[in-house]
Amino acid sequence: MDTIELSDVTATPIQVVGMSFYFDPGTVALAGEQGLHRFQFYGLGRGGVLGDVDRQVVERAFTFFHPATYEFIWDGARLKADPALTASAYLQAAYEFADRTFGAIPVEVLARYAAAAHKVAGAVESGHHLLVDGYRQYRVPESAVHAAYLGAILMRELRGCVHIDAVASVGLTPLEACYLQAPETFKSHGYKDADVPRVTPDLVEKKADAETITNAMMADCFSVLSDDERQDLRDGALAMFDALGHPVAVTE
Repeated sequence: MDTIELSDVTATPIQVVGMSFYFDPGTVALAGEQGLHRFQFYGLGRGGVLGDVDRQVVERAFTFFHPATYEFIWDGARLKADPALTASAYLQAAYEFADRTFGAIPVEVLARYAAAAHKVAGAVESGHHLLVDGYRQYRVPESAVHAAYLGAILMRELRGCVHIDAVASVGLTPLEACYLQAPETFKSHGYKDADVPRVTPDLVEKKADAETITNAMMADCFSVLSDDERQDLRDGALAMFDALGHPVAVTE
């Protein structure tokens, strides 16, 4: 399997698996225990891997939200909780989600996926992909389930980071890219009806170009993998994606 094919076949699984814990009921319950709204737990938990930074840093890392959104999910949340501690709690919520979900996947599949994903993440140059740098600070867990899910989060953040670069390279604004990516979730990113862009053939073409560039950039990231490791990444990503539809709890 070449890296372009791997990038293409894992695109949706990487996106969906890595974000599936965000607003899972277990994560929402933990948000309440932290004294945070679920969106604040998302903002401070995900962004907290960057440390106690100014809002502008989080805006650059997240990119596709309306600027006013950060007043609630970052500034307001920082008044209630410490970013670094919240990030650790958020990662624990991710591991608990994995324990509730991936119990039917053979441990060796998860372990091989984890090894491949962390190899890709470890080879990424530091200093540009902010959220990848942030998540790389955490020790890879001994549990294959947890190691695989941290790998899934890293792959999602990596694809998101290269997509930010791809969108900028074709001249799309974050607002335009967000709307064209998922009009049905446009409002959840803080946008209003008045913000909806005029969709033109040129805009649609730019978005398609951005996706092509994103795939190519991810393919470059996957070039550090051997043929067997590429298969391991594919198999693990698809197995976790499939498991979302019929979760089985880990019993050991």
